[in-house]
Amino acid sequence: MSAVRDSATPSKLTSRVILIVVAVVFAVPILSMVEFTLRAGIDGGHDLGHWAAILDPENSRKYRVLFQGIGNSVVLAAVTVLIVVVLLLPTMILVKLRFPKLQRVLEFVCIIPITVPAIVLVVGLAPVYSVVARLLGSAPWTLAFAYGITVLPYAYRAIAANLQSVDVGTLAEAARTLGAGWGTVLVRVLLPNLRRGVLTASVISVAVVLGEYTIASLLGRNTLQTSLVQVSKSDPFVAVAFALLALAFAFVLLFIIGRVGSIRRIRETP
Repeated sequence: MSAVRDSATPSKLTSRVILIVVAVVFAVPILSMVEFTLRAGIDGGHDLGHWAAILDPENSRKYRVLFQGIGNSVVLAAVTVLIVVVLLLPTMILVKLRFPKLQRVLEFVCIIPITVPAIVLVVGLAPVYSVVARLLGSAPWTLAFAYGITVLPYAYRAIAANLQSVDVGTLAEAARTLGAGWGTVLVRVLLPNLRRGVLTASVISVAVVLGEYTIASLLGRNTLQTSLVQVSKSDPFVAVAFALLALAFAFVLLFIIGRVGSIRRIRETP
């Protein structure tokens, strides 16, 4: 058995080579974007002029659509995460505890959106959003209903992986035996044990919202991606700079998840 394990485990040299290759694949485009934003123009050289232009009050009107898109995307991300936490998480817990035979059905329903192209999804959602516009208006936050469907496969897998590692049945039964209501069981007993899965699902949802373009563009909503495309036609340097800031924001969220998970493991270690 040990010989099989040793042969299946890559050597230190192989692991380092793989890490270096992966690092180069990610670093080259990011460094290229950074270098592009630092170009001084046709005269050559590099400076921080394009980054300083973002904070220049004189350019506030020029980049107004971009800042509006960022604000709309932040609201969309918050509403989408709320949909995942309020609707998907309790549904998965309920199916796990009360209707285990429906787990396959729920998984199938949640995975379906990943098989549907965004353009096809928009064609199907267009009549629905005509009704939504009459009832709730055409504010950008209403896209969260479509984004909630788009992030279902990713959020489901993140939470399902955490659910498999936690004995929610025993925890819920013990809490109910001690007199806790279902609300208390969900918020104070199960949710702390599913924190890592919920955080992962939330970050994935935010990343999908910040990177989605097709649905917002075809439904005529102003978001980060649509505004980046619009601004890039007149100032590609600032558009790339904001794309870098969006990447940095995603990396920070991933770092926070890693830290939260490591802190939890340290606390649980006897």
